[in-house]
Amino acid sequence: MVAVFIGFAAGSLVMFEQMGFGMSIAIFLDATLIRSLLVPASMRLLGKWNWWFPSWLEWLPDFTESETTP
Repeated sequence: MVAVFIGFAAGSLVMFEQMGFGMSIAIFLDATLIRSLLVPASMRLLGKWNWWFPSWLEWLPDFTESETTP
């Protein structure tokens, strides 16, 4: 996606150049900093609260591992 938006930035229309530059920087930062550093750090800090399941979704099947072995 970054390569596509860099292609827009290399064009000749100012509006597409601005959009392409901004989007390529935003996607690059999201893919590198946010997803590789901030998401794992927040998951580590939240601990078990990271996996909180809302009560209104109790109708979904429970896929937790059982302690019994075959």
